[in-house]
Amino acid sequence: MSRPFFFVEDLNDKKIALNEDTSKHMIHVLRMQKGEEILLTDGKGKKATTFIVNDNRKKCVVEISEIEEEKPRERKPAVGISLIKNSSRFEWFLEKATEIGVSEIIPLICARTEKEKFRHDRMQNILISAMLQSQQCWLPLLHEPLEFEKALQLSFEQKFIAHCLPGQKQSLSAFTRYTSSIILIGPEGDFTQREITAALQKDYQPVALGNTRLRTETAGIVAATLLVQL
Repeated sequence: MSRPFFFVEDLNDKKIALNEDTSKHMIHVLRMQKGEEILLTDGKGKKATTFIVNDNRKKCVVEISEIEEEKPRERKPAVGISLIKNSSRFEWFLEKATEIGVSEIIPLICARTEKEKFRHDRMQNILISAMLQSQQCWLPLLHEPLEFEKALQLSFEQKFIAHCLPGQKQSLSAFTRYTSSIILIGPEGDFTQREITAALQKDYQPVALGNTRLRTETAGIVAATLLVQL
């Protein structure tokens, strides 16, 4: 049986008091007891093997017995993606992009973005859950929503934009590997011509994600998968 895997903000102390939600899940739901082992990660590459020293269901305390450190990922693929009207679909994208191994996610506010509300705490928790579910130790960096023009100012070695307007585009899989890369995915009504032109002026390469018209969150997953595999 695999050991339960949980997130903590840091792993700097030998003994760690877990928050109430995590404690309740461990002791009340999983019925774990003093002496049993669990795994913790800080989402920054560290994975700690710990054992329970106090099985209080509101403030469980664990003690670290071993820490492993994963090297930072050689490649840092990022996806800039428009917020969409259906929050559950955007949350699905966040979950799957984390499982795939995206390093950075930038929610975009574009000219045709229909919804601009964004609960960062809820979205962050979705990323944490997906990281733990996929047994990873690196948590993607989740930005606060950025206006499209401001997002174009972010620095990456390799920059792509996927859009539906006619024009010459290359397949994303045709490009070579770079350390840091980003792809921009537009809203349900696509990017405007003005936004596309602005991106091209900032050296973004226009790319195609296939032969069919994709929903925003589907395009985001296809792009994330291709970007991670470059």
